[in-house]
Amino acid sequence: MPPPSKVAVATGSVLRLVKDEASYHKEIVQQEQRIKKLDESEGDENKEYTLRQEKQALAETRKVLSSMQTKISAALEKLEEALEAHKEGGAEASAEDVTKANDAVVKGKEALRQAS
Repeated sequence: MPPPSKVAVATGSVLRLVKDEASYHKEIVQQEQRIKKLDESEGDENKEYTLRQEKQALAETRKVLSSMQTKISAALEKLEEALEAHKEGGAEASAEDVTKANDAVVKGKEALRQAS
C-alpha cells in the first residue's frame, strides 16, 4: 500500500483541528454551566476553591482555543499549497483525496469565520 499523499495528510490535519476546536467550544459551554451552578449553590465549604479552579480551567480552555485559530490557519495554508501542487502536476493524489481536501478547506474556513 502506498503512503498517503501530501493532500491526504494535510486534509487529515485540517479536519482534526476543526474537530478539536468544536470540542473546545463545547467544553467552554460545559465549564460555564458548572461555574454558574457552583455560584448559585449554597452550603459548600469548598465552594470558593472549587469556583476558583473552574474559572482557571475556563481561562486555560479559552487560551487554547485562541491558539487553535492559528493552527487551523497554518494547516489550511499547507492544504491549499498541496492542492495547488496537485493541480500543477507535482503531487499525486486521488480524485477522492482532492474532493475530501476541498471539503476540508470549506470546513476550515467556516471554523475560522465562526471564531471571528
